[in-house]
Amino acid sequence: MNDRLKDYVKMHIKIERSLPKLPKEATPDQIDKNQRALQKMVQEARATAKPGDIFTSEARPVIKRLLANVFGGPDGKQLRASIMDENPLTPAARKLTVNGRYPDTVPLTSVPPQVLQTLPKLTEDLEYRFIGDSLILLDVHAHVIVDFIEDAMPK
Repeated sequence: MNDRLKDYVKMHIKIERSLPKLPKEATPDQIDKNQRALQKMVQEARATAKPGDIFTSEARPVIKRLLANVFGGPDGKQLRASIMDENPLTPAARKLTVNGRYPDTVPLTSVPPQVLQTLPKLTEDLEYRFIGDSLILLDVHAHVIVDFIEDAMPK
């Protein structure tokens, strides 16, 4: 999984560097256009992307076990409640696709430090997020779902 993460980040950086630089005082419209251009280029570069490309079949059970330990601990119910409080399971959230745009109508939930400390470390280009019970690997700059694990958060 770590090698696949590194390969993704290399691809992301190469594509991002090919885009025109934003001005220091970029407008929200300029930032959105830049993000969508990056999104399109990432999606084209990963046209055959599918679930498991990053969260491999070997990594998925390990991540689920790590999350089960965190959520099974003394603060587990409170952690789950805080994530789910910000995380409405809307119809858009139910239609996750690898290489798809993170739904604009779904808020970006914060991930508690206890969870982040448990999972493999990421570069600043990527973040873990939850949509419903699914763990999302999000390309922050392109706003693209790099991969996800369904039912990653234990009940």
